Amino acid sequence: MATGGNLKRAIGLMSGTSMDGIDLAMIETDGDGAVQRGASSFASYDAQFRKRLERALETAKAIEVRSDRPGDLAELEAELTDRHAAAVEDFLAREGLSASEVEVIGFHGQTVLHRPSQALTVQLGDGERLAKRLGIDVVYDLRANDMRLGGQGAPLVPAYHRALAAGLESEWAQETPVIFVNIGGISNITYVSADADLRAFDSGPGNTLIDQWVKHHAGIPYDSGGAIASEGRVLSGLANRYLSSPFFSAKERLSLDRNDFKVPGDEEASLEDGARTLAFVTAAAIAKAQAHLPEKAKLWILTGGGRHNRMIVEDLTVATRHTGRVILAEEAGLNGDSMEAEAWAWLAVRSLAGLPLTYPGTTGVKEPATGGVLARGQGCDVA
Repeated sequence: MATGGNLKRAIGLMSGTSMDGIDLAMIETDGDGAVQRGASSFASYDAQFRKRLERALETAKAIEVRSDRPGDLAELEAELTDRHAAAVEDFLAREGLSASEVEVIGFHGQTVLHRPSQALTVQLGDGERLAKRLGIDVVYDLRANDMRLGGQGAPLVPAYHRALAAGLESEWAQETPVIFVNIGGISNITYVSADADLRAFDSGPGNTLIDQWVKHHAGIPYDSGGAIASEGRVLSGLANRYLSSPFFSAKERLSLDRNDFKVPGDEEASLEDGARTLAFVTAAAIAKAQAHLPEKAKLWILTGGGRHNRMIVEDLTVATRHTGRVILAEEAGLNGDSMEAEAWAWLAVRSLAGLPLTYPGTTGVKEPATGGVLARGQGCDVA
């Protein structure tokens, strides 16, 4: 059911490369320029389930066909899907909504393998199972069609960023070009010019190296607020080793997998120096993105968990001080935690309308491409 006019109420579900839980967000949208942002939430994974997801990354390396589920991946996929269903049920209960009041769910699932060179991407998550349990239509598998048409399959959020950029108000509306920076496990950027030209690509490691480093050396899942990094110093040799990677100078922008950059060896840095250096690498990699853009950005809007690491923010502010201004998403009236989940809701509605999700300037796809698979839930008998 539509909520009025051409707007549809949609819920987006995102489980990202940090594998810490499920982001949920609700919006009302036409899948184009009309976006009314609503409630959002987060359902965390317990430590044991996170370990199972981490092990799945190794198991998934054996996958050669997208439908393969070696080892315990089929069982894990079912449990992950059921956890998403439970998160939606809790969310709806808190918001006082019934399933019939939601038109569609955009379901990302959990990426366990992403090899653009082989046109192979695997997200654990059973869209049919989710739709049947909730009694709500589900759009899932949104990356595959882009890869079939020659794209990288990522990033998919840029088209939503462009819709948000068009809706920026007050002083921010005049600050173009604008770059949205999502600092998740992998960082990616979206460039939107004054005339809405869209460019997007992965910029390099985001939180993944820092998270792995502090987990190994301190037994904690992430460096909260950059507190550990703030006690260290940048090791220039280590930083330069990362930043001299051919990835940054290659003309073609490639999407990254969580394992494309390796964590430093134990002997290469102390806990604090390692965290500080990896924060610097994250920021420097983002700043390097400007070399692949037609014009310098006037405004950088930071989203994702990495925006809470003050060392990353400080380093990026210094690196871009002569060209633009760095702000957190919240300063522009946006939600930096729920933006990707919002995007998946928006993309689901856009998919239902048959509109493009990706473009040559975002994923390298040959021509604007729609995508997604629809699993029918509305009208089904739900146990």
